Amino acid sequence: MPRSPRRAPGLLLLQALVAMVSLALVAPARLQPALWPFPRSVQMFPRLLYISAEDFNIDHSPNSTAGPSCSLLQEAFRRYYNYVFGFHKRHHGPARFRAEPQLQKLLVSITLESECESFPSLSSDETYSLLVHEPVAVLKANRVWGALRGLETFSQLVYQDSFGTFTINESSIADSPRFPHRGILIDTSRHFLPVKTILKTLDAMAFNKFNVLHWHIVDDQSFPYQSTAFPDLSNKGSYSLSHVYTPTDVRMVLEYARLRGIRVIPEFDTPGHTQSWGKGQTNLLTPCYNQKVKTQVFGPVDPSVNTTYAFFNTFFKEISSVFPDQFIHLGGDEVQFQCWASNPNIQSFMKRKGFGSDFRRLESFYIKKILEIISSLKKNSIVWQEVFDDKVELQPGTVIEVWKSEHYSYELMQVTGSGFPAILSAPWYLDLISYGQDWKNYYKVEPLNFEGSEKQKQLVIGGEACLWGEFVDATNLTPRLWPRASAVGERLWSPKTVTDLENAYKRLAVHRCRMVSRGIAAQPLYTGYCNYENKI
Repeated sequence: MPRSPRRAPGLLLLQALVAMVSLALVAPARLQPALWPFPRSVQMFPRLLYISAEDFNIDHSPNSTAGPSCSLLQEAFRRYYNYVFGFHKRHHGPARFRAEPQLQKLLVSITLESECESFPSLSSDETYSLLVHEPVAVLKANRVWGALRGLETFSQLVYQDSFGTFTINESSIADSPRFPHRGILIDTSRHFLPVKTILKTLDAMAFNKFNVLHWHIVDDQSFPYQSTAFPDLSNKGSYSLSHVYTPTDVRMVLEYARLRGIRVIPEFDTPGHTQSWGKGQTNLLTPCYNQKVKTQVFGPVDPSVNTTYAFFNTFFKEISSVFPDQFIHLGGDEVQFQCWASNPNIQSFMKRKGFGSDFRRLESFYIKKILEIISSLKKNSIVWQEVFDDKVELQPGTVIEVWKSEHYSYELMQVTGSGFPAILSAPWYLDLISYGQDWKNYYKVEPLNFEGSEKQKQLVIGGEACLWGEFVDATNLTPRLWPRASAVGERLWSPKTVTDLENAYKRLAVHRCRMVSRGIAAQPLYTGYCNYENKI
């Protein structure tokens, strides 16, 4: 083997500097306190405390209104202990010596009625405070929902030093969300998503403090929801009999979400986007005509016959009993009028009603009837923005979801100016992928950047990151969602002043690795690596 030539000291120094620069360029996302989403108020002190996986535990405070009978918190304590220690114990082993000073315990105190057995709602209180001080840390929350958010924050404070010792800074945190509705939309019609994929998504949502799963469960392509009142809807409208969500599946999703403080809002979009409905429910859709000849093509729901409303009354009665949330999303977008215009029965109906040739009035007639059904079931409605744009007569409190990217600030001004609550999703369509760090575009959105009074801006209850399913199934849903959706999560949780992109990148790189360590196949932000590589 040839001998290496001797190198001059200056050359060695230069090579060392180059190596240092190279290492900096591919620096790992290091385990350190990197809170995501960033809390409302954080004081992190330089004093370090050490945690022994063998000695540390999470428990109820003696003065808490919740106790060991609160299965929601008991389950959360177990879960977060594993998030803090489980991965590291498997791959690093315990520290070789006992370090002092020690943090021995995290006590969780619920100060008001715990709501342990309840489902979360739009008005759920997610406020919490966290004080980390030797020897006991204290997490206080008014309700269990705040405790869940505080447990996530605590888990993010813990990291391992270079010796493998679990470490946490003495800290004081006071936190609450900026918006009460922070959602992720998944589409299970265009591609069926297995239940385990939905549950994994709920885990990732909790890591990012999202609290609404907007379940766009059916659409033109397939009807996977298994109705007990109308079983043929899924028997004939699903991709196959194995591509359905049974009542047991739905209950599993609802409970899994509840234990993580996440609401599940189902969407049953009508009168358009309903081709799959027609396969299992005869006479529901409008027959289309070509030059007065009936074809084999069907259009939107037929709003001219009483059987339509009898069907929906029974169907939504079932939905209101299955899904505990106060809201049902009724869709109402992209209604095509051509089929209605071609149908002689629809034409006669419109003439009798005095609608002339204005099909928006027919749409309004239909939507108003559906809203009345939902109201009679003591539920509230969410609709897409076209329902508002087409001047449908809406009940007070109907929530308008703004999804069209053109002039969405103007749309928010119009919706809130009319006194309706609004959800913003227009700038956060994550299915519209692009090369590079597009998360920055989602992060830079300011939801309240529109002309309007303070009262109007208070009507914006939050937003949603939407992942439509034309090109998404279980194989790519998770990396397409995360960590891009994390940017939306921070925008909806953190104060308006949290906008520093450089700081966000550093924290998000660590948070992405943290999600990977917890089994979430989140895609990388850029070049680099995690201290623990993907074991998923």
